[in-house]
Amino acid sequence: MTPPVSVLVNTYNHERFIAQCLQSVLDQTFPADQMEIIVVDDGSTDRTPEIIQQFLPRIRCIRKTNGGQVSAFNAGVAEARGEIIAFLDGDDYWAPEKLTKVIGAFDAHPNIACVGHAYYEVDEAGSIFATMVPSITELSFESPASARLAVPFRIFLGTSRFAVRRNVLEKTLPVPPDVPFFDTFIFTQAIAISGAILLAEPLCYYRLHAGNLFASRSPQNDRLRTRYALIRSHLENLPSRLVKLGLPKETITALLECDQVENERLRLVIEGGKPWETFRAERAGYRIASRDASIGYRIFTYFVLMLTLLMPPRIFYRLRAWYADANLRRFRERIGRVPVANPGAVRYIGGYSKASPGNRA
Repeated sequence: MTPPVSVLVNTYNHERFIAQCLQSVLDQTFPADQMEIIVVDDGSTDRTPEIIQQFLPRIRCIRKTNGGQVSAFNAGVAEARGEIIAFLDGDDYWAPEKLTKVIGAFDAHPNIACVGHAYYEVDEAGSIFATMVPSITELSFESPASARLAVPFRIFLGTSRFAVRRNVLEKTLPVPPDVPFFDTFIFTQAIAISGAILLAEPLCYYRLHAGNLFASRSPQNDRLRTRYALIRSHLENLPSRLVKLGLPKETITALLECDQVENERLRLVIEGGKPWETFRAERAGYRIASRDASIGYRIFTYFVLMLTLLMPPRIFYRLRAWYADANLRRFRERIGRVPVANPGAVRYIGGYSKASPGNRA
């Protein structure tokens, strides 16, 4: 019998976390006989394979030589039989009602392509330090405005928060081999096909730790390079795919404009460049991030843009990072606030809510 749901877990050297990850899948309130669990071990060299063995035969394990997340994704998708496919990284874990809620959303919205949801950010020990909750419930690319609105909500469709209909997934393949991670490449096309639903209930524990390939609480240069490679590959590969799916050029431009700016910023940080290139990147970023800004904010913006011309890009962005880390933005807000073009997520920290961080100075 074909199971309604396939759970694909990708893991690499997650010996500290894989047991909790797999147990969270086995503890789902969703009927066990209606799902299959496939674990792809991407050539782990620690105790991960040994720990996975403890969960057999309740799961199926595919062990392969190390090739990265996309190769693990390809190996898992080739074996998955479910009508709905839900993804989970081996260092994250789910709330018990995750699949029940997600499948309920698919049932309630039979034409929707994919489902994402709110999540907790946790540390290595699993202690919650933030809750990320979407402030809207549906994403689409029906117009340039809706595409711009969707951009900050992509975080709710990251790997461990993402589930997609199999017939939609097949239309998004193959994933180009130069893309470091599959999730954004897949869910961007899925939204273009027939939209996404975002659930406001946190159903995933997203773990930030020193071994994260993409994100952690202490970014390092190798992670910047990974992010740069990811964004660059999306900009090279997604536009042609989106054109084939029927998205107008102006909608594609609106969807990817923030990525264009971020790509240029990362290039300048990693590779260096000329001050005028920093000026150009920051001017584009300010134009995207703000609408109807106050006079005070515009004066602040002109001051920052002048700074870009007075120093090498790496020094400017080092100064910009210090500004953000020191929370000096609160002093800028005394000069003038700027309406945010996209409302972003809501981030709850210690009982207080804050807008999700954007690209503003």
